[in-house]
Amino acid sequence: MTVLSVINICGTLAFTISGAYAGMQKRLDLFGIIVIAFVTSIGGGTIRDVLIGTKPVRWVIDTPVIYLIIFATLLSVFGKNYIKKIDSPLLLFDALGLGCFFVTGYEQASLMSLPAATCVIIGTITACFGGVIRDILLNEIPVLFRKEIYATACILGGTLHYGLGFFSELHEYAKVITLLFIFAVRILSIRNNISLPKIKLDN
Repeated sequence: MTVLSVINICGTLAFTISGAYAGMQKRLDLFGIIVIAFVTSIGGGTIRDVLIGTKPVRWVIDTPVIYLIIFATLLSVFGKNYIKKIDSPLLLFDALGLGCFFVTGYEQASLMSLPAATCVIIGTITACFGGVIRDILLNEIPVLFRKEIYATACILGGTLHYGLGFFSELHEYAKVITLLFIFAVRILSIRNNISLPKIKLDN
């Protein structure tokens, strides 16, 4: 099992728990929670695969991922009282999934020899759009379009990841460093109320 495989599994678990918890907050039934967890986990990766021409979409033929999502969702439901004890569980798991899936998306695009800027965009889409679909289905304004540092954390992480590629001694650790950097930026921006400015039309 490669480092990228482990990161992908961690991202799947994190976004599944994030989606399941968001569904429980909206008081959905079990089927609704599973659907929200599923689209949160595979939404961004599905769009990535369509954009880079992967056929079929990976989760369609990767049955263990489907089982993993269902298992993690049920574990979240039955362990909801333990999850509630974690400080800001939705934020925590969403930030972890953001970092993991950015790295996964960036690396998938990089394997196709796409330009660095395109790899950053594909990584950002992979990381963010599962959450976008989740929020739309739950009738919320997607976090991506609010003032919070979300996609920006991915773009900064992508810049770091690209820069680390110039240091051969750090190449082995670049994926993990990027993941942790995005996670830290996301968490710290929320904790310290750091955000992008809102643009308003003058009356």
